[in-house]
Amino acid sequence: MKKIEAIIRKSRFNAVKDALHDIEVNFFTYWDVTGVGNEKKGHVYRGITYSTSDIQRRYLSLVVSDEFEQNTIQAILEAAKTGEVGDGKIFVSDIQNTYRIRTGEHGSQALN
Repeated sequence: MKKIEAIIRKSRFNAVKDALHDIEVNFFTYWDVTGVGNEKKGHVYRGITYSTSDIQRRYLSLVVSDEFEQNTIQAILEAAKTGEVGDGKIFVSDIQNTYRIRTGEHGSQALN
């Protein structure tokens, strides 16, 4: 099993959510986060420079079976990409086990 964490633009969240549902990844957790990126320049609006170093993003966390890993990553990559700086990052880590609290099932059976 793999834990996939993705930091994406808020504006691309619905596209990513739909792409995940299309490949039958229907359960994930997300929350709004603020981070600091590599972008150093600010935006100028009506003569006032606004810092863009603090950026609003959406953080997704999901656990999938090994068979779904590549499809899940590909779905996020395609749906989240704008081609601009700040599209986000995906992190993948191994999960040793998972348990469904209600039934006591564990392993891949607990994911569905």
